[in-house]
Amino acid sequence: MRTRIRGITMDSPVANKPSLPRLLHLVSPSLPTGAFAYSQGLEWAMEAGWIGDGLGLKGWLADLLGHSMVYVDIPILKRMVSACEANQETALGLWCSRLLACRETRELRLEEMDRGVAMLRLLQGLGVPFSHEWKKTAGRCQLAGFALAAVQWEIPLEDAAIGYAWSWLENQVLAGMKTIPLGQTEGHGILLRLGESVRKTVAQGLLTPDENIGAANPALAIASCLHETQYTRLYRS
Repeated sequence: MRTRIRGITMDSPVANKPSLPRLLHLVSPSLPTGAFAYSQGLEWAMEAGWIGDGLGLKGWLADLLGHSMVYVDIPILKRMVSACEANQETALGLWCSRLLACRETRELRLEEMDRGVAMLRLLQGLGVPFSHEWKKTAGRCQLAGFALAAVQWEIPLEDAAIGYAWSWLENQVLAGMKTIPLGQTEGHGILLRLGESVRKTVAQGLLTPDENIGAANPALAIASCLHETQYTRLYRS
């Protein structure tokens, strides 16, 4: 007899997909890579009055999904995954440099690099093998470690990209819930509404050609710069 859960048999492709638990592990908010410690300018934007409620937070995050995520993170993740699959450490390093160049402030670059070191430490602790050269490259930015883990754990590219975008979105909504503040129901409502856009964001990002990689986000850059000297704050800079 086959066990059924809401119409899905336990021998279905979804239930038996071995990469799914690995992906859920990789995007868990409890992952010790420090994402919870950063607001990416949100904290200053809220203090300045740019964002004051759930509607404002939703608009801010929707803009970033449609710009940074589509034209920076997702297309670079795709190319990092290809570099890892082809065992091209030099290519991975070049895309690390491109990603860091797209991070518009010192704060955003430091976050990417600090989380890269944390991601490398985590993956080593979980038994993911690295040569010396790959360690140096993977530790430069957290997206490189994410790509390496996705390849090592055989997570399909689209699934990995959706998981990455969702993880970013969840952390940003949690930052908004703490600092606006918002109730949990309102915060999850934002996740529900914006979550519907994640798959479209990923689909567009995976089709972005090399020449279109890069995005300007002036409001994010201003908020991130000013957050570095914000007098009282919950989040790292």
